[in-house]
Amino acid sequence: MAMSGYNGKVLRVDLTAGKTSVEPLNEEWAEKFIGGKGLGARYLWKELKPGTDPLSPDNVLMMWTGPLCGTMVPLSGRFVVITKSPATGTFLDSYVGGHFPHELKWTGFDGVIINGKASKPVYLFIKDGKAEIRDASRLWGKTIGETQEAIKEELGDPKVRVASIGPGGENLSKIACIGSDLYRQAGRGGAGAVMGSKNLKAIAVRGTGGMKVDNIENLVEICKKSYKEDGLENTENEWAITDGTPAIIDLSDEAGILPTRNFQSGMFEGKEGMNSEALKKNVLVRRKACLSCVLACGSFSKVRDGPFKGTSVEGPEYETLGVGGSNCGIDDIRAILKFNFDCDWLGIDTMSTGATIALAMELYEKGILTKEQTDGLDLKFGNVDAYVKMPEIIARRKGKLGELLGDGAAAAAKKIGEVADKMVTQVKGLEYPAYDPRGTIGMALAYATSDRGACHQRAWPAADEAYGDVDPWTTEGKGEMVAEDQRDRALKYSLIFCDFFAIEVDVMAKHYNAVTGKNVDVEYLQQIGKRVWNLTRALNAREGFTVKDDTLPYRIANDPLPEGKTKGKVIPQGDFNKILSDYYKWWNWDDQGRPTKEALTAVQLEDIAADLDYLK
Repeated sequence: MAMSGYNGKVLRVDLTAGKTSVEPLNEEWAEKFIGGKGLGARYLWKELKPGTDPLSPDNVLMMWTGPLCGTMVPLSGRFVVITKSPATGTFLDSYVGGHFPHELKWTGFDGVIINGKASKPVYLFIKDGKAEIRDASRLWGKTIGETQEAIKEELGDPKVRVASIGPGGENLSKIACIGSDLYRQAGRGGAGAVMGSKNLKAIAVRGTGGMKVDNIENLVEICKKSYKEDGLENTENEWAITDGTPAIIDLSDEAGILPTRNFQSGMFEGKEGMNSEALKKNVLVRRKACLSCVLACGSFSKVRDGPFKGTSVEGPEYETLGVGGSNCGIDDIRAILKFNFDCDWLGIDTMSTGATIALAMELYEKGILTKEQTDGLDLKFGNVDAYVKMPEIIARRKGKLGELLGDGAAAAAKKIGEVADKMVTQVKGLEYPAYDPRGTIGMALAYATSDRGACHQRAWPAADEAYGDVDPWTTEGKGEMVAEDQRDRALKYSLIFCDFFAIEVDVMAKHYNAVTGKNVDVEYLQQIGKRVWNLTRALNAREGFTVKDDTLPYRIANDPLPEGKTKGKVIPQGDFNKILSDYYKWWNWDDQGRPTKEALTAVQLEDIAADLDYLK
């Protein structure tokens, strides 16, 4: 009998052979790594041969849930896509909410492991403990929205949930995403390209089962309390309920960290045309939530007038508004909505796409990209007509410009050379999110040391530095701040809780214990968080990543911001080196940023240490 919170089964798919099989969940690993990020990372260590080309049939694509998914635990309805990133070459974990995760769990599987490459386009249909590989030739070329509707029609069941790729994934764009529930994406790192490389158009799931929990009465009481204290009646969550993440636009602009015109400034004079008030006034229809969510931070929006009338999408979120809006000089919420919709339907990440457009705009304005190279587009900052054409150009690799930009800003900068390298803000090939670290030095460290390239979701010191009362430029304590946040978020994403759930580890423990029947405490769970973060760092170290890859972009270290609270600010390389060194010491890693044998042994990863060549 499976452990409470788990189905005890994993679906394995061999696309090359066209076969599926079912195997028992490794319960020892489930005990040590819980689920989601941690369990997926452990399976990836076993399944993935070091040095594998991410777009080859040998790469592994996995989907995992956590033990709380499929239950009534609030904000637990998420799953993770795990693979080797084609954008960065690192470990990649990308999370999706909506309704697909619960449906996947209710099919009777804890995870899905996909290997190989189909000889023609296919999709995978999983229903109540069984799976089949179906022909998807007629779906190839369709957008994500069209694909989902076509599969539901073919299966004759409107309750089927679908995760699919669009033209971006089919064309192997390294910034391609996987979309589900129409508006939910595993966005960062190019997981959509991995699906495309396997000729896997979609995964459809339908589950009618339930989940066994250890103590339903106890769980009901804990969830009632959590819904009340951590949900609607918690004033700290009021922003999520009334405004959602777009509320951060004004906070970032005031703090001088809002990406503007390819990170040339931290303030945007057009913010009132694309902030939360603009969204509510011009396009918001209603708030929207994932299954099991009490916050409903999503915004279902629709353009009511103008050239983009009728365009509807769930969003835009802050990251899309920042990196894809102000960063491109766009001050029209309607245009950003159109951009968001096209990225979602074409299957490319809004953040990396926005950063790519912003880089191209700066290069064009400075005469480095010519009109011939842009296929005649007047690619100036703020040019809405050119801006809204860009997702199609990038996802379909159309013309000279599409070929140049089709794999994102970091790849484009490599093609162009040093002048572009000095303009692009990225780490390990993943473009920066929407927090300029020249006003929050902790974010520079968080971006540099994230296990999937520049990411704000592995640690978010901006909350205390830019929006709180911690000095945003001091180096003292920043290594510890980032490390502790990464530890706790590694745990959070193994359980898997929503990123917007400001849940403390002791509350995580209560939910975990009620579902599984365990009696673990904060220290026990934080040890798992340390174990998981050491494991993903070891995965990257096995691929050859070292201190040379934990970098600070040229612009952030050398180009002072021109205005506001951050006027004149850069991050000196010496300051960055200090916090990076402090960070390594906290983790007990070597001076190359690699986990030591002592660090791995301390978190019961002796078997991982034995496999690492640099430790032998």
